[in-house]
Amino acid sequence: MTKDEELPSLIKAISDHEVAGFDGVEDPHASLSGIEAAEIETHSVSISMPLSPLKHKTKRVLFDDDSTNLASAPTTMFYSQPIPKPSALHQAITNGKSVPLPPRIYKLRDKRYDSFKTWSGKLERQLTNLRGGRPRERDSNRVEMGSVPVDRYFDALEGPELDVLRPSEEILLPEDKLWPFLLRFPVSSFGICLGVSSQAIMWKTISSTESTRFLHISPHINQVFWFISIALIAAVAAIYALKLVFYWEAVRREYHHPIRVNFFFAPWIALLFLAMGIPPSINKTLPKPLWYVLMTPIFCLEVKIYGQWMSGGQRRLSKVANPCNHLSVVGNFVGALLGASMGIKEGPIFFFAIGLAHYTVLFVTLYQRLPTNETLPKELHPVFFLFVAAPSVASMAWAKMVGSFDFGSRIAYFIAMFLYLSLAVRVNFFRGIRFSLAWWAYTFPMTGAAIATIRYSSAVDNAVTKTFAVILCLVATFIVAALLVVTVIHAFILGDLFPNDMAIAISERRPKSSTTTRRWYHRRAASSDATVDHYLKFSDPKDADVVETQPAEP
Repeated sequence: MTKDEELPSLIKAISDHEVAGFDGVEDPHASLSGIEAAEIETHSVSISMPLSPLKHKTKRVLFDDDSTNLASAPTTMFYSQPIPKPSALHQAITNGKSVPLPPRIYKLRDKRYDSFKTWSGKLERQLTNLRGGRPRERDSNRVEMGSVPVDRYFDALEGPELDVLRPSEEILLPEDKLWPFLLRFPVSSFGICLGVSSQAIMWKTISSTESTRFLHISPHINQVFWFISIALIAAVAAIYALKLVFYWEAVRREYHHPIRVNFFFAPWIALLFLAMGIPPSINKTLPKPLWYVLMTPIFCLEVKIYGQWMSGGQRRLSKVANPCNHLSVVGNFVGALLGASMGIKEGPIFFFAIGLAHYTVLFVTLYQRLPTNETLPKELHPVFFLFVAAPSVASMAWAKMVGSFDFGSRIAYFIAMFLYLSLAVRVNFFRGIRFSLAWWAYTFPMTGAAIATIRYSSAVDNAVTKTFAVILCLVATFIVAALLVVTVIHAFILGDLFPNDMAIAISERRPKSSTTTRRWYHRRAASSDATVDHYLKFSDPKDADVVETQPAEP
């Protein structure tokens, strides 16, 4: 490039003259006079820059070779923008302070339980409408709960207790999580109250009966068991009352369950036991209205259940027959015994007649075991002892009504003793059973048989009857004490006493999706490899559904 070629003014100014004071270069015009310095051409460039978000103007910036003229150049004013304020968390970390962290996003509330909650369903919306408020929008993920038809319990559940989910069914609650405690607390927990409160009656009978006076049993034992029974019934009733308040849908499903409905007799029978086992030092005579108050809910439940047994349908007795049905019968005899002890005449005879009629039908139905009925698994074998409960209490109730342990009482007593003996000698029948609440079915019938034996020893006073009474009382007390300890261990230490209750979580309709797949998986999982090999051996190789695989060559 020659000197004659003209360059842009900006490039020429930079190449010819160094900026004074930049990179340590001295000012070459420091020695020039003012006139010579003024003759130097001043080069300028126009730069467009935004000054602020509100206005954009073009300013002229002068690059002067003379530092004196550079100071006199027009100045561009830049307005600083506000710096965003750091967050409180960032300031706390900078200053070395600690602040509470925001809630974790992944810990969201599981809304699948809302369908079972009392205040998350139709009742909440109805109360909101009554108050005149705006109804809350429905959650599209929440399932609306309705009444489950009785057919669904038989279609979706299996097992004698109808508490095992079929492989082709799905539940409304998560299967891989442990549900809230109230949802897992079943109404069958009142069976524990029956076992403990019956012990209070037994020790009261031992201390007050003439045939067992030789044992010199203190009445304080009766008081201890009675107060323990009150505390236990209050605790179980309080927990189930909370379930009734917070999970109404779960309680409603237990009530409509064809087997669980029998356990709704248990709390009222336990209260009858408390009235019968009250220590004489506290109260010797109970008010008669108390008997009518306690027997009214039992009567209402019997009208519902006995009517279903007789009317037929899916709740007919031959369809729902189970040893747990004895709970709906034994309440009649317990009520008759308490009423006769309080001096009531007609009421005890009424309930005794109802109990006798339906116990006869139930006894025959359970004894013949129709081909359509399933056999009880090992875990439920203790429930067979409920066969002993009704005739034991019936013998004492009849003796109290007629005033003596006559032939009618002895017939019922001997039936109970034969059933007791036929079950007690079958040791293998109760061996290798996994612990569950069904074990408490041992306690109440065995205690009832022991009390009936004490009454019988009073009528037939000899060494054999007294020895037999003492043995049965010791066995019943040992079983109750052992089960109470084991129950506490499983409930508070192992934490496996109350598993997820599948019986209350079934859907109202049969699932349409994944039904065939789950059923096929169940059948394949239940079949052994030998069965599959046998099928492949005798199957037609031309069948397209049978594919024979050969091992790959090495």
